[in-house]
Amino acid sequence: MKLEALFVPESGIVKYHVKIKFAVEGVVEKADLIGAIFGQTEGLFGPEMNLHELQKNWKVGRIEIKLESKNGRTNGEVLIPMATDMSTSALIAAAIENIDKVGPCTAKFHLAAIDDVRAIKRKAIAERAKVIMREWAAKTSSESEEILKEVSASTKPSRIIAYGKDNLPAGPGIYLTNDIYLVEGRADVINLLRAGIDNVIAIEGTKVPESMIKLAKEKSVTAFLDGDRGGDLIQKELAQVIKTKRVVRAPSGKEVEDLTPVEILKILKPPPVEEKRIEAKPAPPAPPKIPQPLLKNIKEIYPKINGTLEAVILDGKMKQIIQIPVNQLVEKLSIQKNAKTIIFDGIVTQRLVDICESLGAGTIIGHRVGNITKKSTNITILTFEQLGLD
Repeated sequence: MKLEALFVPESGIVKYHVKIKFAVEGVVEKADLIGAIFGQTEGLFGPEMNLHELQKNWKVGRIEIKLESKNGRTNGEVLIPMATDMSTSALIAAAIENIDKVGPCTAKFHLAAIDDVRAIKRKAIAERAKVIMREWAAKTSSESEEILKEVSASTKPSRIIAYGKDNLPAGPGIYLTNDIYLVEGRADVINLLRAGIDNVIAIEGTKVPESMIKLAKEKSVTAFLDGDRGGDLIQKELAQVIKTKRVVRAPSGKEVEDLTPVEILKILKPPPVEEKRIEAKPAPPAPPKIPQPLLKNIKEIYPKINGTLEAVILDGKMKQIIQIPVNQLVEKLSIQKNAKTIIFDGIVTQRLVDICESLGAGTIIGHRVGNITKKSTNITILTFEQLGLD
């Protein structure tokens, strides 16, 4: 039976064809297989990874099935067109391989292949480019051909190498500089080499290999990740195992391997360095004069409450009435009829000023003064800094 034409959504481009073989111990129909595929993969990795959800978001095309029943068995192939990244395609393939029943019948599914649809397009483009080059070269002089060779040689990207015991795809520049770029896969390395960036290395998966962990201890690492869920997962993994100087991402929904050299260079452009202005602090205004005995008391109390978030209330004879946590100050102060001076490890607020006004308290000393919109001429408000203590 011949496969029908694949459904390709207008808002998505098929990148991969996931081909899965199956064998069922019994006679089943296409509807039974579709039901098993959607039903037994649903909910395994969260709603966003369900096939129904991926189809709604134009990430999966129409699933095609060809089958043949013979001698009480059904064999065939499932073809799933996908517009996701490679990691998602592999995850869906693995989930389908886990199916062990189609209806009441025992079944086995195994991955036959994941074909890169874009590779076919690239091959056709490359063949056409060769024809164009041959036609163009036939019309140019030998001198022009020599110039072209020189230019081509100067812009030829570096060759990809294998790094460490994990044979990670990399550019030769990782040995020549202290700053390197970390990407997800081999295709990303190749794309950065085309853009003239050869200090790049790929981790080839979501788990960071030991070779990369060791290299990150010796180099300054900038992570350049895809703008999809796979990139999110790798970013979380990196944060746990290596220290990165910076993390940059491809635009949402795009992969690093699909970016143009211009886009790559724009994204990797170092952020502008902000100039820090050093401004002279204005000299603090001279505080109002307070009685020396009170100033002496404040100097003795300050080191006892500094950093403790506590408050001390003094009476008119400058004797301590109570020492309490700052979060109880308003409540306790309202019942202290003899309170005249409040010294506390906190911020002077309008509410505190209003209560002191009603009690007849005359002095408040704190670390900072908040937004006081209604000032009182009967209350002196000071900070420890104004008194030379902070």
